[in-house]
Amino acid sequence: MSAIPDGAPGRRPRPDGRETDPDDTPEPDGDRGPKAGRNLPVAIGAGLGMAAVVLASLLIQPVAFLGLAAVAVAVACWETGTAMRKGGKNVPVIPLAAAGVLIVVLAWFGGATGLLLGTAVGVAALFVWRLSEGATGYRTDVPAAALLLVQVPFLAGFVMLLATSGNDSARFIDGAAAQVIIMLFTVVCSDTGGYIAGVLFGRHQMTPTISPKKSWEGLAGSVVLASLGGAATLWAFFGVSIPLGVAFGVCVALAATLGDLSVSLLKRDLGIKDMSNLIPGHGGVMDRLDSILMVAPVAYVWFRYLLG
Repeated sequence: MSAIPDGAPGRRPRPDGRETDPDDTPEPDGDRGPKAGRNLPVAIGAGLGMAAVVLASLLIQPVAFLGLAAVAVAVACWETGTAMRKGGKNVPVIPLAAAGVLIVVLAWFGGATGLLLGTAVGVAALFVWRLSEGATGYRTDVPAAALLLVQVPFLAGFVMLLATSGNDSARFIDGAAAQVIIMLFTVVCSDTGGYIAGVLFGRHQMTPTISPKKSWEGLAGSVVLASLGGAATLWAFFGVSIPLGVAFGVCVALAATLGDLSVSLLKRDLGIKDMSNLIPGHGGVMDRLDSILMVAPVAYVWFRYLLG
């Protein structure tokens, strides 16, 4: 294991009056993979099981992928909203979960217009909800709820846009399914590369006050393996040139790292380890979606550029 020391940004008060040292909270996500105490075989088995379900839904019955995505988004909204409420932010968990489902469904059937419409309706619903709660906490509750709405269902909507793109230029399988598979595979390559490089070479902390286990060496590993995975899959399915595939992989690795860090920052602020414990060896649904959500709009832009 790498000998990376934890940072020590100091103690700070929690909303409930406790004092929490951010570094007392183990980081769930980082270049060194599952955190200490997790059963790695169980985590790998759960990951493979989730991958099999996603692939089956994409290749056998695409509408099942919509159902899977809607459930994942609703659960992620529930997890994050519940964590925010425990951290002192009065966000409406059930309405946010319902708005999340609405957004991904409208994105599936209505494309980019549906995604924007669903998000606008969701934001409007937040303001209507907050009218009955009074003025206390208004300036923190509404931004927190809006952040959740954008960070989870809005970004997830870009996965729906990829899955319904109607592109038929791929080899072997449906083009829309191929785009989603390439995106997910490249994210997995980024995570795996970061894990391996972090374990073997990690020495220099990248963000000690946010995620002490993340190292610059791990980021380099993410970029290298994501570049290889992105280039190989884009060439295999769409005949995209290797240099463009490498560029795609680099962008995915950087976006995945940013997504990971953004959720780690939220969890560190809330003083929690995982969003929930729903997935053995992985934590919660949001703990698995963090990288994918940030990558989705990046991948969407890239595929529109590469495939038209």
